[in-house]
Amino acid sequence: MRIAVDVMGGDHGPGVVIDGVKIALENDAKITELFLVGKEDEIHAGLKTAGCHDRRVRVVHASEVLTMEDKPVEALRKKKDSSILRAVDLVRDGTADAIISQGNTGGLVVSAHIRLRPLPGVERPAIACIMPRVFGEWVLLDAGANPEATPLHLAHNAVMGAVYYRSLIGGNKPRVGIICNGSEEIKGNDLTREALRLCKQLDLNFVGYVEGPDLFQGKVDVAVADGFVGNIVLKTIEGMGKGIQEILKSELTATPLRKLGAMIAKDGLRGLKRRMNPDCHGGAQVLGLNGNVIKVHGSAKAVVIANAVRQTGTAFKKNLNQLIAAEIAKANERLQLPAA
Repeated sequence: MRIAVDVMGGDHGPGVVIDGVKIALENDAKITELFLVGKEDEIHAGLKTAGCHDRRVRVVHASEVLTMEDKPVEALRKKKDSSILRAVDLVRDGTADAIISQGNTGGLVVSAHIRLRPLPGVERPAIACIMPRVFGEWVLLDAGANPEATPLHLAHNAVMGAVYYRSLIGGNKPRVGIICNGSEEIKGNDLTREALRLCKQLDLNFVGYVEGPDLFQGKVDVAVADGFVGNIVLKTIEGMGKGIQEILKSELTATPLRKLGAMIAKDGLRGLKRRMNPDCHGGAQVLGLNGNVIKVHGSAKAVVIANAVRQTGTAFKKNLNQLIAAEIAKANERLQLPAA
């Protein structure tokens, strides 16, 4: 397995990324080459600081960086030598099998869409995130790749999400639903109502509309939305998780008696923190492209990068893209769409 890592887009600089890469290389002998893409002087300095001398590491120079403030399409036109583009090109040219980036989400999605192209039959990529619930996990998509979706895009998201859930989490028939403002079929808008009609025609364990509380109570395994709604759901959940942790910390340290209770319950509280921590999954996979693309949060620490590398290896080993392409072809045939 060969992985390209864009080291320049994170909030904490290349050093954190290189620390994570070092952990991943130490834990995974199946990685044959790992390309660090970015400003070579900063990469070499980071490798020296981290004490990383692994022979599988390759440095690929890129003189420019897409910042979080850059508008993706405009910036990609001006910054032809950006680290994101160089990393994506390694996958396009067959030099690498996957790309991991902390950089500008829009820049990563747009460059991967243009350079790698969607899988046959897929119109738009979608970002899939693994989320916690009372028992087990569920998948949210699209978490931000395609904010202006069509009903067909949502139907494709349902298919891709089901394949992703089966491959990375497990289960033969994951329950798939569309996020809506009510469970009744009369609810929603034109987008969700037409997507509902399309999903009913597909070979899915489709449960219809799902509401916010359903996401955490085990009523659905794959929750589908356009990128606008999905991104709001994702960030709301992340913010709520952090808020609950701060409230618990404040309340449990308010009095000596509560501190004693917190000490007794510390294992349970640690378990709660661990389950609510998105870092354990590494990153969010961009589904529907000719290549494995993982987006990692810009503020991620080294362990997150290491987990993203592990996650990439799992997707590669499971032949995720081939499975998605096959299921999308079946879905398009059921919907009587022209073959790709």
